[in-house]
Amino acid sequence: MKKIVNGICVALAFVCVGLGALGVVLPILPTTPLLIAAACLFAKGSERFHKWFLNTKLYKKYIESAVKDGTMEKGAKRNMIITFAIVFGMGICFSPVFAKVIILIVAAIHFYVLIFRIRTAPTV
Repeated sequence: MKKIVNGICVALAFVCVGLGALGVVLPILPTTPLLIAAACLFAKGSERFHKWFLNTKLYKKYIESAVKDGTMEKGAKRNMIITFAIVFGMGICFSPVFAKVIILIVAAIHFYVLIFRIRTAPTV
């Protein structure tokens, strides 16, 4: 059973890496959360793939600072805020009233964490 779970984790991690790589060029896909999810899934699924992923340019450029010292680059934060605004906005437009309340609460938590809890990395 453990091998099956590990295999599923590795497969999902590669899906997250693929979508995260697409997110680099497509502004609607959030790169950073997908790559963080991939790192977590690789850590759970395979030590070899996890080590490989930690040495990729995607990891080093987009999420290494977030993982090591809890910071994000200003551009990455801006892109996440814009993406969340679009996704939550669409959810609010196309959902019934009770769902709108839930979406607003979840959106408020996301924006609070991104703006006030995650530090912005100093530009070099």
